[in-house]
Amino acid sequence: MTRFTFYARGDPRITALHDTTLEVTRGSVRSNYGDCVVATSSEVGLADLPAEVKNAARVEGAEITLIIEACGLVERIRGTGHPSLTFANEEEMVVRKSRYVCGRTLMINSDKAAIDLDRALVECLKRRDSRIKITLIVGEE
Repeated sequence: MTRFTFYARGDPRITALHDTTLEVTRGSVRSNYGDCVVATSSEVGLADLPAEVKNAARVEGAEITLIIEACGLVERIRGTGHPSLTFANEEEMVVRKSRYVCGRTLMINSDKAAIDLDRALVECLKRRDSRIKITLIVGEE
């Protein structure tokens, strides 16, 4: 099992309404179309993840868990890795319910998208002063 933790911030423009993806970004929510964004001002983008995390996630069917913690609330999102993951994007990491892979993809076959997150957590994520702890686990917990 490989584990990596980093931090991000909340943003009042977070809506978390997208039904197939969720996104953590180093930037901000740029428009109303960013309904997949759940955390901003991330300390890292995909390209910054440790090599051991990337290598473990590139195994077909590798179990990946993304844990989002804020305001005393915890949400676990589970999905899988894939050999085609490039971890190329320096700004964004996208969790997908589908099997689509591109340079922004962190995991596929996710059991949750932004719309599926607990709404109490989403309200917390909308607060600019929210410090969001994000833990990425590759392999069985």
